[in-house]
Amino acid sequence: MATYPLAKFHFLVDWNGSKVGFTEVTGLDMQVEVIEYREGSSPEYSKIKMPGLQKFSNITLKRGTFAGDKEFYAWMRTINLNTVERRDLTISLLNENHEPVISWKIRNAFPTKVQASDLKADGNEVAIETLELAHEGLTVVD
Repeated sequence: MATYPLAKFHFLVDWNGSKVGFTEVTGLDMQVEVIEYREGSSPEYSKIKMPGLQKFSNITLKRGTFAGDKEFYAWMRTINLNTVERRDLTISLLNENHEPVISWKIRNAFPTKVQASDLKADGNEVAIETLELAHEGLTVVD
């Protein structure tokens, strides 16, 4: 039997909200900042590089707009000065049997932006709303 890479269109987002499916998830990346250092008496005329702090991109979730569903806005309204409702999320890539093959655990996420769909009188698309999340960590779980 041939082995193929995983398809990216079959996924599940558990965001501690409704079970409405998402159409797109972006921002599943992490980086390590580089620290450059050179001691004054070093015989090398260049800097050494060391790993520094980890950095995570914001995660963007997109889904169709449904009548009466205002969960994105309700979560955004929990922001009050220095307090906000934080949630842990799990994003899973699924196989053909609907089982998670790889999962990303997102820690302490909170909304930073909610965007309604653009409106066009001559359009023929589904209304898509967008939620952007800041978070404090991303780990990959098999």
